[in-house]
This record gives sequence, structure tokens and C-alpha cells, in this order.
Amino acid sequence: MSTSVRVRAVRRCAGVVAAAIAATLVLATPASAHVEVGSEGARALAENVTLNFDAATESDAAGITKLEVFLPKGIAPADVTYGKGPAGWKLAPTDKGFTVSGPPVAVGTDVAVSVVVRQLPDAKSLVFKALQTYDDGRVDRWIELEESSGGGHGHSAPVLKLQAAAPGAEPVAPTPSASPTPSASPTSATPSPSAPPATETADAKPTASDRATATAEEDGSSPALPISIAVAVLALAGGGLWWFLKSRRTGTA
Repeated sequence: MSTSVRVRAVRRCAGVVAAAIAATLVLATPASAHVEVGSEGARALAENVTLNFDAATESDAAGITKLEVFLPKGIAPADVTYGKGPAGWKLAPTDKGFTVSGPPVAVGTDVAVSVVVRQLPDAKSLVFKALQTYDDGRVDRWIELEESSGGGHGHSAPVLKLQAAAPGAEPVAPTPSASPTPSASPTSATPSPSAPPATETADAKPTASDRATATAEEDGSSPALPISIAVAVLALAGGGLWWFLKSRRTGTA
């Protein structure tokens, strides 16, 4: 192999290695956009705590319209009230958390939303998975846990670190919910005075005649008709037999 061929081969290999290194660095770089949650001096079991969510935009063509947050265990959707956010945005509870949404903000604008939580649970940290929606239908999913996303890179879920609970702090009673309408007890139910008394038991079985009548009614005929035809046939047969015997006696005489 000539020297020029070796030089070209070395250069080609070096270019491939450089491209691979550049791609690796790009993939290893943390995403610039993200959703974060913060609360100054947040402690476990603290009451009426304000949580601030900051959602950085990741689109240069659409504005953010909604932020959906999934609450961690120990916080019910009914325990969250709205603080503040973009103009025209409102809070709505969901089965697993809440959404804050409204008119799209300007393209390239980040969103800051705050909510008030009735009481934080007794934990060291809380994970708030979030979905960030744009007016073009795009959705950024900030739901990955740090240990599964390579040390916090990618679309990591917002995490709130909590200080230890204050001395004497205790869990408050859960938010009351609407109780179901009580139903009448089976033992106390009284029959209606206008209802006729029952004359048959519920487990009474139909007789053979009842079944025959029902079958006849389904066929569109009555059982009385076949009986009358049978009687007529027997009468004719009897008359013929009497005439035959009388004729034989007369012939014999």
C-alpha cells in the first residue's frame, strides 16, 4: 500500500472518530428546556405551602397552552388551590393531579405557575411528573426519574427536596368528600298500601297444562280445537262400525 493511500485511510478514520465523539457530546448534553418545582423552606408535614412550577419553552414555533402535573402520593387533587399564572389561565383538578391552562403565551416565552398545597406529606422528596402542551399539539413529557434518565439528563420529572418535619407537626385530617346518599335498609322497607297482596310464590313452577296452553298461544291456536276434532272423528268411526255390524246381521238373517 502506498504512502498516499495510508494517509487517506488515516484521515478517513480520524473523521469518523471525530464525528462519533461530537455525536456523543451532543447526546450527553442536558436538555436546555425543563420543568422545575420549588418552594422556599419546604418541610415535611408543612401546611398551606406554595409550590412554584417553572416551565421553560422548547419550541420556537408555538406557545405553551397547558401544564399538567401528576401529584405524588400523599397529596390529593382536592388539596390543591390555584395561586397565580399567565393571564387567563385557570386550574382544574384531574384524577391524578391538576392542570393549569389558558390562552397560549407568546412564542419563546416560559411559563411560571404557583399553587397552594393544604399539607405536604411526610417524605424526604416529592416527584411531580408533568406534561407541557403547546398550541400546535406538541407535548413535552417531563416524567423520567433521575435514576432511569442517566443522572438527570433527558426529560427528568421535577423533584422537590423537603426538610425534616418541624417538631410536633402531625398529619391533618383528609379533605372531606361528599358522602353518598344513604339507601333504604332492606329490613325497614314497607310495601306500598296500594300494592295488591301476593297470591303466588316466586318459585311456583308452571304445570304441564300451563305449558301446553302457552305453546298453543305461541302457535296462534287454542287447545280446544284439536279436542273437538278428535271427538268428531271418534263419533264417525263409531257410527261406521254400528252400520257395518247391522248390515252383517241382516245378511245372515
